Amino acid sequence: MSGTDPSVMVGEYRSYVLRKILFIAGCLVAMVAVLGYATTIGSSGISAIDVYTNIFYHFVDPSRCDPGVEWAVFTVRLPRIMTGLIAGMSLGVAGAAMQSMMKNPLADPYTTGISSGASFGATLAIVLGFDLAGLGGTAGLIVTAFVFALVPAAVIILVSSLRSTSAATMILSGIAVMYLFNACTTLVKLGASDASLSAVFQWSIGDLSGSTWDSFYTILVFTLVGGTILMAMSKKLNILITGDRNATALGLNAHRLRICLLAVISLMTASVVCFTGIIGFVGLVAPHIVRIFLGSDNRYLIPASALFGALLLMVADLISRVIIAPTFLPVGVITAFIGCPLFLYLLIKQRRSMW
Repeated sequence: MSGTDPSVMVGEYRSYVLRKILFIAGCLVAMVAVLGYATTIGSSGISAIDVYTNIFYHFVDPSRCDPGVEWAVFTVRLPRIMTGLIAGMSLGVAGAAMQSMMKNPLADPYTTGISSGASFGATLAIVLGFDLAGLGGTAGLIVTAFVFALVPAAVIILVSSLRSTSAATMILSGIAVMYLFNACTTLVKLGASDASLSAVFQWSIGDLSGSTWDSFYTILVFTLVGGTILMAMSKKLNILITGDRNATALGLNAHRLRICLLAVISLMTASVVCFTGIIGFVGLVAPHIVRIFLGSDNRYLIPASALFGALLLMVADLISRVIIAPTFLPVGVITAFIGCPLFLYLLIKQRRSMW
Protein backbone atom coordinates (compact mmCIF):
# COMPACT_ATOMS: atom_id res chain seq x y z
CA MET A 1 0.00 0.00 0.00
CA SER A 2 1.09 3.54 -0.72
CA GLY A 3 0.74 4.43 2.96
CA THR A 4 3.63 2.13 3.79
CA ASP A 5 5.89 3.47 1.01
CA PRO A 6 9.02 4.88 2.74
CA SER A 7 9.19 7.86 0.38
CA VAL A 8 5.57 8.77 1.17
CA MET A 9 6.21 8.46 4.90
CA VAL A 10 9.29 10.68 4.63
CA GLY A 11 7.29 13.26 2.68
CA GLU A 12 4.48 13.23 5.26
CA TYR A 13 7.00 13.65 8.10
CA ARG A 14 8.67 16.58 6.35
CA SER A 15 5.27 18.19 5.84
CA TYR A 16 4.48 17.56 9.51
CA VAL A 17 7.71 19.28 10.62
CA LEU A 18 7.29 22.12 8.11
CA ARG A 19 3.83 22.98 9.49
CA LYS A 20 5.29 23.29 12.96
CA ILE A 21 8.21 25.43 11.78
CA LEU A 22 5.87 27.71 9.80
CA PHE A 23 3.64 28.17 12.85
CA ILE A 24 6.63 29.09 15.02
CA ALA A 25 7.94 31.46 12.33
CA GLY A 26 4.50 33.05 12.01
CA CYS A 27 4.38 33.67 15.77
CA LEU A 28 7.84 35.25 15.60
CA VAL A 29 6.87 37.58 12.73
CA ALA A 30 3.63 38.56 14.47
CA MET A 31 5.53 39.23 17.70
CA VAL A 32 7.95 41.58 15.93
CA ALA A 33 5.06 43.36 14.20
CA VAL A 34 3.15 43.86 17.46
CA LEU A 35 6.33 45.11 19.15
CA GLY A 36 6.80 47.75 16.47
CA TYR A 37 3.18 48.88 16.58
CA ALA A 38 3.01 48.90 20.39
CA THR A 39 6.07 51.14 20.52
CA THR A 40 4.27 53.77 18.42
CA ILE A 41 1.49 54.12 21.02
CA GLY A 42 2.05 57.10 23.31
CA SER A 43 1.74 60.85 23.73
CA SER A 44 4.40 61.60 21.10
CA GLY A 45 3.58 60.42 17.61
CA ILE A 46 6.25 58.01 16.34
CA SER A 47 5.79 55.90 13.23
CA ALA A 48 6.64 52.22 13.10
CA ILE A 49 9.37 52.99 10.54
CA ASP A 50 10.94 55.46 12.99
CA VAL A 51 10.81 52.80 15.69
CA TYR A 52 12.54 50.10 13.66
CA THR A 53 15.05 52.59 12.23
CA ASN A 54 16.07 53.87 15.64
CA ILE A 55 16.29 50.37 17.08
CA PHE A 56 18.59 49.41 14.20
CA TYR A 57 20.78 52.50 14.54
CA HIS A 58 20.84 52.13 18.35
CA PHE A 59 22.89 48.96 17.98
CA VAL A 60 24.72 49.72 14.72
CA ASP A 61 25.39 53.49 14.65
CA PRO A 62 24.02 55.37 17.72
CA SER A 63 25.12 58.74 16.31
CA ARG A 64 22.37 58.53 13.66
CA CYS A 65 19.57 58.08 16.22
CA ASP A 66 17.00 60.83 16.72
CA PRO A 67 17.43 61.91 20.39
CA GLY A 68 13.70 62.47 20.93
CA VAL A 69 12.68 59.18 19.38
CA GLU A 70 15.56 57.42 21.15
CA TRP A 71 14.38 58.64 24.54
CA ALA A 72 10.71 57.80 23.92
CA VAL A 73 11.47 54.33 22.57
CA PHE A 74 14.30 53.08 24.80
CA THR A 75 13.53 54.90 28.04
CA VAL A 76 9.74 55.05 28.16
CA ARG A 77 8.13 52.40 25.95
CA LEU A 78 10.43 49.49 25.20
CA PRO A 79 11.16 48.52 28.84
CA ARG A 80 7.45 47.83 29.40
CA ILE A 81 6.97 46.09 26.07
CA MET A 82 10.09 43.93 26.37
CA THR A 83 9.26 42.97 29.97
CA GLY A 84 5.82 41.87 28.79
CA LEU A 85 7.44 39.92 25.95
CA ILE A 86 9.84 37.98 28.15
CA ALA A 87 7.24 37.49 30.92
CA GLY A 88 4.83 36.04 28.37
CA MET A 89 7.55 33.71 27.14
CA SER A 90 8.30 32.52 30.67
CA LEU A 91 4.65 31.90 31.55
CA GLY A 92 3.98 30.18 28.21
CA VAL A 93 6.90 27.79 28.65
CA ALA A 94 6.01 27.10 32.29
CA GLY A 95 2.38 26.39 31.36
CA ALA A 96 3.32 24.05 28.51
CA ALA A 97 5.68 22.05 30.72
CA MET A 98 3.20 21.87 33.59
CA GLN A 99 0.34 20.72 31.36
CA SER A 100 2.51 17.98 29.86
CA MET A 101 3.80 16.96 33.28
CA MET A 102 0.28 16.64 34.72
CA LYS A 103 -1.40 15.48 31.50
CA ASN A 104 -4.07 18.10 32.05
CA PRO A 105 -4.89 21.25 29.98
CA LEU A 106 -6.06 23.08 33.12
CA ALA A 107 -2.59 23.16 34.68
CA ASP A 108 -0.52 26.32 34.73
CA PRO A 109 1.44 28.32 37.35
CA TYR A 110 -1.71 30.32 38.14
CA THR A 111 -4.26 27.52 38.64
CA THR A 112 -1.81 25.38 40.61
CA GLY A 113 -1.12 28.14 43.14
CA ILE A 114 2.55 28.72 42.29
CA SER A 115 1.87 32.33 41.26
CA SER A 116 -0.08 32.96 44.48
CA GLY A 117 2.76 31.53 46.57
CA ALA A 118 5.29 33.76 44.83
CA SER A 119 2.99 36.75 45.25
CA PHE A 120 2.64 36.09 48.98
CA GLY A 121 6.43 35.92 49.35
CA ALA A 122 6.83 39.19 47.43
CA THR A 123 4.14 40.83 49.57
CA LEU A 124 5.92 39.78 52.77
CA ALA A 125 9.17 41.23 51.44
CA ILE A 126 7.59 44.56 50.48
CA VAL A 127 5.24 45.11 53.41
CA LEU A 128 7.15 43.53 56.31
CA GLY A 129 10.71 43.61 54.93
CA PHE A 130 10.78 39.82 55.28
CA ASP A 131 13.89 38.54 53.48
CA LEU A 132 14.67 34.83 53.74
CA ALA A 133 18.06 35.20 52.06
CA GLY A 134 19.14 38.39 53.84
CA LEU A 135 20.30 39.79 50.50
CA GLY A 136 18.01 42.80 50.38
CA GLY A 137 16.67 44.53 47.28
CA THR A 138 15.60 42.62 44.17
CA ALA A 139 17.67 39.54 44.98
CA GLY A 140 16.04 39.11 48.39
CA LEU A 141 12.62 39.68 46.85
CA ILE A 142 13.13 36.97 44.24
CA VAL A 143 14.52 34.45 46.74
CA THR A 144 11.62 35.02 49.14
CA ALA A 145 9.07 34.75 46.33
CA PHE A 146 10.76 31.60 45.03
CA VAL A 147 10.72 29.87 48.43
CA PHE A 148 7.00 30.49 48.87
CA ALA A 149 6.35 29.46 45.26
CA LEU A 150 7.84 26.09 46.19
CA VAL A 151 5.12 25.48 48.80
CA PRO A 152 2.31 24.81 46.28
CA ALA A 153 4.81 22.83 44.20
CA ALA A 154 5.66 20.72 47.27
CA VAL A 155 1.97 20.09 47.93
CA ILE A 156 1.48 18.94 44.34
CA ILE A 157 4.52 16.64 44.62
CA LEU A 158 3.18 15.20 47.88
CA VAL A 159 -0.25 14.59 46.40
CA SER A 160 1.22 13.04 43.25
CA SER A 161 3.17 10.54 45.35
CA LEU A 162 -0.05 9.11 46.78
CA ARG A 163 -1.57 6.07 45.17
CA SER A 164 -4.37 6.44 42.62
CA THR A 165 -3.90 10.19 42.40
CA SER A 166 -5.43 11.72 39.27
CA ALA A 167 -4.29 14.85 37.46
CA ALA A 168 -7.54 16.55 38.50
CA THR A 169 -6.70 15.91 42.16
CA MET A 170 -3.31 17.56 41.74
CA ILE A 171 -4.93 20.59 40.09
CA LEU A 172 -7.54 20.91 42.84
CA SER A 173 -4.87 20.68 45.54
CA GLY A 174 -3.03 23.54 43.84
CA ILE A 175 -6.21 25.61 43.69
CA ALA A 176 -6.80 25.00 47.41
CA VAL A 177 -3.30 26.25 48.22
CA MET A 178 -3.87 29.23 45.91
CA TYR A 179 -6.90 30.31 47.94
CA LEU A 180 -4.95 29.89 51.15
CA PHE A 181 -2.11 32.11 49.93
CA ASN A 182 -4.58 34.68 48.60
CA ALA A 183 -6.15 34.87 52.04
CA CYS A 184 -2.73 35.22 53.71
CA THR A 185 -1.78 37.97 51.27
CA THR A 186 -4.97 39.84 52.12
CA LEU A 187 -4.19 39.59 55.84
CA VAL A 188 -0.72 41.05 55.30
CA LYS A 189 -2.14 43.90 53.22
CA LEU A 190 -4.63 44.79 55.94
CA GLY A 191 -1.76 45.83 58.20
CA ALA A 192 0.23 47.62 55.51
CA SER A 193 0.85 51.35 55.35
CA ASP A 194 -0.60 53.38 52.50
CA ALA A 195 2.76 53.49 50.74
CA SER A 196 3.32 49.74 51.08
CA LEU A 197 -0.26 49.00 50.06
CA SER A 198 0.18 51.06 46.92
CA ALA A 199 3.45 49.26 46.11
CA VAL A 200 1.93 45.81 46.65
CA PHE A 201 -1.28 46.51 44.71
CA GLN A 202 0.30 45.32 41.44
CA TRP A 203 0.90 41.84 42.84
CA SER A 204 -2.83 41.14 43.04
CA ILE A 205 -3.81 42.41 39.58
CA GLY A 206 -0.78 42.07 37.30
CA ASP A 207 0.74 45.27 35.93
CA LEU A 208 3.58 46.17 33.57
CA SER A 209 3.58 49.92 34.16
CA GLY A 210 6.54 49.79 36.57
CA SER A 211 8.73 47.74 34.23
CA THR A 212 12.36 48.77 33.72
CA TRP A 213 15.32 47.37 31.84
CA ASP A 214 16.47 45.83 35.12
CA SER A 215 13.22 43.86 35.40
CA PHE A 216 13.55 42.74 31.79
CA TYR A 217 17.13 41.50 32.21
CA THR A 218 16.32 39.70 35.46
CA ILE A 219 13.35 37.83 33.98
CA LEU A 220 15.38 37.18 30.83
CA VAL A 221 18.10 35.36 32.77
CA PHE A 222 15.65 33.08 34.57
CA THR A 223 13.66 32.48 31.39
CA LEU A 224 16.73 31.52 29.36
CA VAL A 225 18.05 29.18 32.04
CA GLY A 226 14.67 27.64 32.83
CA GLY A 227 13.61 27.41 29.19
CA THR A 228 16.89 25.71 28.26
CA ILE A 229 16.44 23.14 31.03
CA LEU A 230 12.84 22.43 30.01
CA MET A 231 13.82 22.10 26.35
CA ALA A 232 16.54 19.65 27.35
CA MET A 233 13.86 17.64 29.16
CA SER A 234 11.33 17.84 26.31
CA LYS A 235 11.85 14.21 25.23
CA LYS A 236 11.42 13.04 28.83
CA LEU A 237 8.24 15.12 29.04
CA ASN A 238 6.96 13.34 25.94
CA ILE A 239 7.57 10.03 27.71
CA LEU A 240 5.89 11.29 30.88
CA ILE A 241 2.72 12.08 28.91
CA THR A 242 2.30 8.36 28.19
CA GLY A 243 1.93 7.62 31.91
CA ASP A 244 4.12 6.86 34.91
CA ARG A 245 4.03 3.12 34.29
CA ASN A 246 5.38 3.46 30.74
CA ALA A 247 7.93 6.03 31.90
CA THR A 248 9.20 3.65 34.58
CA ALA A 249 9.40 0.82 32.05
CA LEU A 250 11.62 3.05 29.91
CA GLY A 251 13.94 3.78 32.85
CA LEU A 252 12.57 7.20 33.74
CA ASN A 253 12.01 8.21 37.37
CA ALA A 254 8.73 10.09 36.98
CA HIS A 255 8.55 11.34 40.56
CA ARG A 256 12.08 12.75 40.52
CA LEU A 257 11.46 14.37 37.12
CA ARG A 258 8.33 16.12 38.44
CA ILE A 259 10.28 17.52 41.39
CA CYS A 260 12.92 18.92 39.05
CA LEU A 261 10.33 20.34 36.66
CA LEU A 262 8.32 22.00 39.44
CA ALA A 263 11.47 23.60 40.88
CA VAL A 264 12.36 25.10 37.49
CA ILE A 265 8.79 26.26 36.84
CA SER A 266 8.57 27.79 40.32
CA LEU A 267 11.79 29.77 39.80
CA MET A 268 10.63 31.06 36.42
CA THR A 269 7.24 32.02 37.82
CA ALA A 270 8.73 33.74 40.86
CA SER A 271 10.99 35.90 38.68
CA VAL A 272 7.96 37.07 36.67
CA VAL A 273 5.67 37.65 39.65
CA CYS A 274 8.32 39.72 41.44
CA PHE A 275 8.14 42.38 38.73
CA THR A 276 4.69 42.06 37.18
CA GLY A 277 2.46 40.61 39.90
CA ILE A 278 0.03 37.79 39.15
CA ILE A 279 -0.79 37.68 35.45
CA GLY A 280 -3.20 34.81 35.14
CA PHE A 281 -4.17 32.56 32.25
CA VAL A 282 -1.22 33.24 29.91
CA GLY A 283 0.32 29.90 30.89
CA LEU A 284 -3.09 28.28 30.41
CA VAL A 285 -4.21 29.84 27.14
CA ALA A 286 -0.98 29.95 25.12
CA PRO A 287 0.00 26.23 25.34
CA HIS A 288 -3.58 25.12 24.75
CA ILE A 289 -3.95 27.15 21.54
CA VAL A 290 -0.51 26.04 20.34
CA ARG A 291 -1.38 22.41 21.08
CA ILE A 292 -4.42 22.68 18.79
CA PHE A 293 -2.13 23.48 15.85
CA LEU A 294 1.05 21.59 16.71
CA GLY A 295 0.01 18.68 18.90
CA SER A 296 1.67 17.63 22.15
CA ASP A 297 5.29 17.08 21.06
CA ASN A 298 7.18 19.21 23.60
CA ARG A 299 10.15 19.65 21.24
CA TYR A 300 7.92 22.05 19.28
CA LEU A 301 5.27 22.85 21.88
CA ILE A 302 7.66 24.53 24.34
CA PRO A 303 9.32 27.02 21.93
CA ALA A 304 5.99 27.73 20.20
CA SER A 305 4.30 28.35 23.56
CA ALA A 306 7.11 30.77 24.45
CA LEU A 307 6.52 32.83 21.31
CA PHE A 308 2.72 32.64 21.47
CA GLY A 309 2.75 33.49 25.19
CA ALA A 310 4.88 36.54 24.43
CA LEU A 311 2.53 37.55 21.61
CA LEU A 312 -0.54 37.04 23.79
CA LEU A 313 0.78 39.16 26.67
CA MET A 314 2.02 41.90 24.33
CA VAL A 315 -1.39 42.10 22.65
CA ALA A 316 -3.12 42.14 26.07
CA ASP A 317 -0.83 44.95 27.21
CA LEU A 318 -1.48 46.86 23.99
CA ILE A 319 -5.24 46.57 24.57
CA SER A 320 -4.81 47.70 28.19
CA ARG A 321 -3.01 50.85 26.98
CA VAL A 322 -5.50 51.90 24.28
CA ILE A 323 -8.93 50.70 25.41
CA ILE A 324 -9.53 53.66 27.76
CA ALA A 325 -6.58 55.86 26.77
CA PRO A 326 -4.96 57.90 28.20
CA THR A 327 -5.71 55.77 31.31
CA PHE A 328 -4.06 52.34 31.48
CA LEU A 329 -5.83 49.18 32.58
CA PRO A 330 -3.76 46.56 34.44
CA VAL A 331 -2.75 43.88 31.94
CA GLY A 332 -3.92 41.18 34.35
CA VAL A 333 -7.50 42.38 33.81
CA ILE A 334 -7.22 41.88 30.05
CA THR A 335 -5.65 38.41 30.33
CA ALA A 336 -8.45 37.43 32.74
CA PHE A 337 -11.09 38.50 30.20
CA ILE A 338 -9.32 36.37 27.59
CA GLY A 339 -8.52 33.41 29.83
CA CYS A 340 -11.73 32.97 31.84
CA PRO A 341 -13.96 32.00 28.87
CA LEU A 342 -11.35 29.53 27.63
CA PHE A 343 -10.92 28.11 31.13
CA LEU A 344 -14.68 27.48 31.34
CA TYR A 345 -14.61 25.94 27.88
CA LEU A 346 -11.86 23.53 28.93
CA LEU A 347 -13.76 22.57 32.08
CA ILE A 348 -16.91 21.83 30.09
CA LYS A 349 -15.04 19.96 27.34
CA GLN A 350 -12.94 17.90 29.71
CA ARG A 351 -15.70 16.90 32.16
CA ARG A 352 -14.54 13.63 33.72
CA SER A 353 -12.05 12.61 31.07
CA MET A 354 -8.33 13.07 31.53
CA TRP A 355 -6.26 14.75 28.85
